[in-house]
Amino acid sequence: EEGWLHTGDIGYIDDNDEIFIVDRVKELIKFKGFQVPPAELEGLLLRHPSIADAAVVPQKDVAAGEVPVAFVVRSNGLDLTEDAVKEFIAKQVVFYKRLHKVYFIHAIPKSPSGKILRKDLRAKLESTTQMP
Repeated sequence: EEGWLHTGDIGYIDDNDEIFIVDRVKELIKFKGFQVPPAELEGLLLRHPSIADAAVVPQKDVAAGEVPVAFVVRSNGLDLTEDAVKEFIAKQVVFYKRLHKVYFIHAIPKSPSGKILRKDLRAKLESTTQMP
């Protein structure tokens, strides 16, 4: 359309005219009118020495629309708290990208090609939030 290929990807062109794809439009978390790319938060989480793997998905929220929620796999069973993870991210991002909840799991569900199965995590999140 008008010379553009609409792939559904979000990216940017740097000063060297190199193109970088950073996320998918449909995966953006919409927090109070702001757009939060899960891949950005996942990249930050994976820099933490006590985190082996991570994924971020949206959780529905009455006031904000959606909030970012993380699923985290601890490295080698290390002791890591939800507050420590949230603080680690909060120090690096603007307020609307902060994590609202962290769930610790044994493995991030992935496709055979290694893509995060976000629908599985969203389903797990829905079943968790419906518990009394």
